[in-house]
Amino acid sequence: MAFVRTVLGDIKPSEMGLTYSHEHVVIEESFPTLTNPDFILNNVELIAAELNEFYGLGGRTLVDTMPANCGRNVVKLAAVSKNSNVNIIAPTGIHLEKYYPPNHWRYHLSEDELTSLFVKDIMQGIDEYDYGCPVTKRTSHKAGLIKLATGDENITPHQQKIFGAVVKAHLQTGAPVLTHTNSGKQAMAQAELFAKLGADLSHVVLSHIDKNKDAGFHKELMQTGVYVEYDSHFRWKAGEENWTYALLEKLLPDYANRIVIGMDMARNTYWRSYGGKPGLIFLLTTFKQELEKRKLDMWLEKIFFTNPQNLYSFKEK
Repeated sequence: MAFVRTVLGDIKPSEMGLTYSHEHVVIEESFPTLTNPDFILNNVELIAAELNEFYGLGGRTLVDTMPANCGRNVVKLAAVSKNSNVNIIAPTGIHLEKYYPPNHWRYHLSEDELTSLFVKDIMQGIDEYDYGCPVTKRTSHKAGLIKLATGDENITPHQQKIFGAVVKAHLQTGAPVLTHTNSGKQAMAQAELFAKLGADLSHVVLSHIDKNKDAGFHKELMQTGVYVEYDSHFRWKAGEENWTYALLEKLLPDYANRIVIGMDMARNTYWRSYGGKPGLIFLLTTFKQELEKRKLDMWLEKIFFTNPQNLYSFKEK
């Protein structure tokens, strides 16, 4: 039977409720925050306060996307989930190279060793110290998806190793896969490599795709069978066309089954509880109102409920 794995335990897909599909709920002080201090999101009380506001407007599940050893703190994710009643799906996997020091273990472990690490995060529990300590102390909080990332350049041999480990862990556990793209760059190459490696593309989502304004590109990508995630809606500058809305107008009539939505609020300056904006409730207020204005609200059920339930459920083994 299909299920969704949250930090507080497995739930039925139908219990996900309204879901944001790409978030950063907790980012602990770590290598990425050394040069980007506004990435720090580690105050449990402030985060829980914003999640309570999200819950009050009908939000129920957030997909966190900070993977292994680059700011992940599963203990705080669990605490925030308990304090807000919001389901949180935590990731395993590996982020972009720039979020790790040059001599990081990601470069030295073999594909099979990385696979084993990912599988243990999913099946046994995430390390309390997030692999930043010689001692491993596994918690009861398990990963519910696997993340990888590529940059502007062609997929490198090192990234191919990460792909191999991610797909092996995906096939062994049934866990869904989420990827980072730089404005959609290398998205088609990602989809093609996943297909070559035998991944179930109906449980794979490629993120930040709406930064690419070419609707034809989106159609071609979704025709491979992957999902795409849009989160640039509040990032377009005032006075210019909001391409997220424009793309949704062009694509929802035919591709509503392949689109999910998130906020990707990886900076504390985006969080209302930290004194920033637009805040986590943006999708439940401004975004929803804009879709209603454009007569696109008939697809809200798909992008916030049905698609996340299908995408983030563990495929049956």
